[in-house]
Amino acid sequence: MPLLQLQQLPQLLRFTAPALALACSTAFAQAAQTDEFSRCLADLKPAALAAGVRGDTYDRHTQGLAADLTVIDKLNVQPEFKTPVWDYLAGLVDDERVEQGRALLTRHAAVLAQVQQRYGVDPETVVAVWGVESNFGQTFGKYPLVQALGTLSCLGRRQGYFRGELFATLRILQAGHIAPERLVGSWAGAFGHTQFMPSTFERLAVDFDGDGKRDLMDSVPDALASTANFLAKAGWQGDRMWGWEVRLPAGFSVAGQGRKNRQPLTAWTAAGLRLADGSPLPAGAETAGLVTLAGATGPAFLVTRNFDALYSYNAAESYGLAIAHLSDRLRGGGPFATPWPTDDAGLSRAERREVQTLLSARGHDIGEVDGMLGDRSKTAVRAEQTRLGHEVNGRAGQRLLRALRAEAPAAPQPVTPSSSSDPAPRS
Repeated sequence: MPLLQLQQLPQLLRFTAPALALACSTAFAQAAQTDEFSRCLADLKPAALAAGVRGDTYDRHTQGLAADLTVIDKLNVQPEFKTPVWDYLAGLVDDERVEQGRALLTRHAAVLAQVQQRYGVDPETVVAVWGVESNFGQTFGKYPLVQALGTLSCLGRRQGYFRGELFATLRILQAGHIAPERLVGSWAGAFGHTQFMPSTFERLAVDFDGDGKRDLMDSVPDALASTANFLAKAGWQGDRMWGWEVRLPAGFSVAGQGRKNRQPLTAWTAAGLRLADGSPLPAGAETAGLVTLAGATGPAFLVTRNFDALYSYNAAESYGLAIAHLSDRLRGGGPFATPWPTDDAGLSRAERREVQTLLSARGHDIGEVDGMLGDRSKTAVRAEQTRLGHEVNGRAGQRLLRALRAEAPAAPQPVTPSSSSDPAPRS
């Protein structure tokens, strides 16, 4: 070795040794997790057999299975900030989704009429769930369920819960309802047109097309009927509204109010509440609770027990409101009468794609223009917020969109929606 290289050797070792140690440490950690995963799957077999999974089924789908550690990362991720409700609703209920939903109401009118007759759930509500959950079957998710749920059953938190879902998945495969290569979904195990968890599938999925299988992946009739069955079992009543947007009287306190604190509509009328257009509340003996997701100055809603059925689908009031609002829009209703209390409203999916296009035009690597605003898009948003003197939080709203539009040399070309994005997981 030349003298100069020998003299540089201590310096080279000083820089490469830590990197080498880190690489070795990472490799050992990954090998240890692989061994732990294999042992765990072997140890789970007796429990799977006791849960109704045959031995040959278990072996076929778990032998040689590799852990997917990305699902552990998703399980442990901590959001940078809580998504404002106006951002959440703007992305889920936009003109694009309303137009698609109305077209599907027409296309599947016969099936939806039969579903309503059997389960008592109107077509607009069923299609609204379909739109919110998978963008009408365009975003099923990309994770093989056995691999994702197997990993979550052996590594990370809530292993007991995920083991139950893993065993349910294996029973679904064992019964032949869905082909193994088709059973993909979110990282947490939800799958199909309306994103059922495997245990929910076993309880509530139905074979509506009569082919002997309950197939939520490739049978739209099965998926729509299963969704209606879910809502019916959750207490949906076909002769009842989900609720109404209302106008609060000046100075009205929303403290202590909520969807469970129901009062007769007559009591709400006596308290000064009216429908959002100023007309009186409906007459009758209906009871309702008051939901205000952005306080007294934002949109307010009186919600019935049907709203609780929507809430039970994903246990979040913002989620229930998204389905309720989309169903109203599909019936011909308009946006909320009361604006959200913000000076920087949320973006529709088309506007999010426009933001990504404008960011890309400024030289940022944002990956696919899909309207999802993932990590690379948020990094680019922060950079532009810093440059523009905006609050730096990685959130793209109307303020950033207007600023980027103003600087663009020409309006960006429309971007067609992507169907490859992963739906919001539900665990």
